[in-house]
Amino acid sequence: MKQREKFELRKPLVLWSLSLAVFSIFGAVRTGAYMLYILMTKGLKQSVCDQSFYYGPVSKFWAYAFVLSKAPELGDTIFIILRKQKLIFLHWYHHITVLLYSWYSYKDMVAGGGWFMTMNYGVHAVMYSYYALRAAGFRVSRKFAMLITLSQITQMLIGCVVNYLVFSWMQQGQCPSHVQNIVWSSIMYLSYFVLFCHFFFEAYITKTRKAAKAD
Repeated sequence: MKQREKFELRKPLVLWSLSLAVFSIFGAVRTGAYMLYILMTKGLKQSVCDQSFYYGPVSKFWAYAFVLSKAPELGDTIFIILRKQKLIFLHWYHHITVLLYSWYSYKDMVAGGGWFMTMNYGVHAVMYSYYALRAAGFRVSRKFAMLITLSQITQMLIGCVVNYLVFSWMQQGQCPSHVQNIVWSSIMYLSYFVLFCHFFFEAYITKTRKAAKAD
């Protein structure tokens, strides 16, 4: 695209973001309801270690849909390139590693997957709704974008905590996982945490300070 004019693609982007928003909202509601039921009836340990998330009547569909959705979500990158927007490392690194880890973990139905998928569905429900509104030309408060990034940072922290719990309970023979998966998952979540914190600082703190100095 370096020598080409950028494409606007506003209407396709609205439809794209809206489709992913609706998909994520349904996913968040269905998996969230299941996770809440497990938490309320069987407790935290069961919600982390229970593999029924992968084969429950409803949750198994949304678990499978989640894993498959990581491939079409790469379409976000195509829009960025065609519209000649800045493609940052965090974007493509995050998309590629989530796809690889999701497929890698799903085949073994490892513990903690219910938490990881439900959190991701929830964050994406808000994020893609925000993208759809922006693409449609609505003015959305900057604070809303900050809230999304903060929710992503929180998601990474909770992901690290879940990994710790899986590792601890795995030693007692109660969590079906393996050390290699936990190591890769922890590296992934920690790297996301650092990158999202850096993005938050650069996008909101630094720019705000520069704007204040300019005034």
